[in-house]
Amino acid sequence: MVNIAALLNLPSLEEDLRRLEDALRASVASTDPFLGEVAGHLIGAGGKRLRPALAVAAAAAGGVTASDDVLQGGVAVELVHLGSLYHDDVMDEAASRRGVESVNARWGNLVAILAGDFLLARASEIAASLGTEVAGLLAATIGRLCEGQVGELKTAFSVDRTEDQYLSSIAGKTASLLATACRIGALSGGLERTTVDAVTAFGDALGMVFQIRDDILDVVGTDAELGKPAGNDLVEGVYTLPVIRTMADAAAGAELRALLGKPLDGPERDKARDIVRAGSGVEQSVAVARRYAEEAVDALSVVEGPVARSLGALAHGLLDDVAGG
Repeated sequence: MVNIAALLNLPSLEEDLRRLEDALRASVASTDPFLGEVAGHLIGAGGKRLRPALAVAAAAAGGVTASDDVLQGGVAVELVHLGSLYHDDVMDEAASRRGVESVNARWGNLVAILAGDFLLARASEIAASLGTEVAGLLAATIGRLCEGQVGELKTAFSVDRTEDQYLSSIAGKTASLLATACRIGALSGGLERTTVDAVTAFGDALGMVFQIRDDILDVVGTDAELGKPAGNDLVEGVYTLPVIRTMADAAAGAELRALLGKPLDGPERDKARDIVRAGSGVEQSVAVARRYAEEAVDALSVVEGPVARSLGALAHGLLDDVAGG
């Protein structure tokens, strides 16, 4: 698992994230103990906390410490992320998440959907407390998450899914929330508009890096490393960048295409992963991710100081475990 605090190298970040954990748990408190337990299930399982860390770091890039408003902004974006995971696991019929039993597997789909809705509602409530701009931004981002997910569903099991369709989908379902995390952190910190826009563009490009990396790991990683079943995208018919690039390869493409286009059993999944790993699709995908990492660094060119440099280092550091450093 990526150590976000280490990559960002911000002296106060670990303490800020400890404060954030307390705020996260408090945010899902409910008068109904059962709902509180279900809503807090994945919070207790941990996680990278990338999105709230970005909110804190974005404020720090403008010289602002993690005030209560900045932390609450981080809580809001993390709750949106968690709510989307609850819904994703229902759609994927996932049995585990972050190394623990998924909410839908433990309590059923209806409970998982309602708990996900509860998390989104709590996020919206917090965003409203931070002002109309933050509230509107978070609402629009939830819409973009849905659009990105629908775009993915529309191309499920399609061996003709294009790279543009893939990139458009991940821009909505992943990059938009990372961009929003940075923007909310900057807005909650009262930064100048030039800096707000710069860290937003950074977050958007970083989100592309992050999702491409995640999609590469689904092909090359293990269940233990991912905290969920490896190769699940192939099983679910979600053909990501390394798969799309492999299908376009003259040598390996025909064999892979012959396997895909339908649900896969275990041996078929493993064979498909072997084909992708043996070809150039993974290497090509890393190269695409590196271009987005450069975009992320370039977006911060108007922001001076060590925090901006640490954010730039994060964009490239995310790729270390899929590109050998």
